[in-house]
Amino acid sequence: QVQLVDSGGGLVQAGDSLRLSCVASGGTFNAAIMGWFRQAPGLEREFVAAIDWSGGDVDYRKSVKGRFTISRDNVKNTVYLQMNSLKPEDSAVYYCVVKVNGIIVRNPREYKYWGQGTQVTVSS
Repeated sequence: QVQLVDSGGGLVQAGDSLRLSCVASGGTFNAAIMGWFRQAPGLEREFVAAIDWSGGDVDYRKSVKGRFTISRDNVKNTVYLQMNSLKPEDSAVYYCVVKVNGIIVRNPREYKYWGQGTQVTVSS
């Protein structure tokens, strides 16, 4: 059974950095797309970033481009999200996701597996 365990969230001030991690287990992820979504209170879940198996294809939502970097370690089945220059509007629960194959998409319904979420709170 596939399991995603995400971690690394916390309470920081605007301008600070955080690094989220997500370890995947219980499956084969050679062709998988791994990524992150987030959801703030009262808002819909939104795509943040995703990366393909080789790391050669990545996608970011516009508001985080240049500040966030997604990467993965295929030996450890782990995906990371380095978040720099954090802003209060980045505050949300961040979810690690896995899409078992294919290309990167932004539709959350295409991602079969979800982590439990890790809270990121950025104070101004």
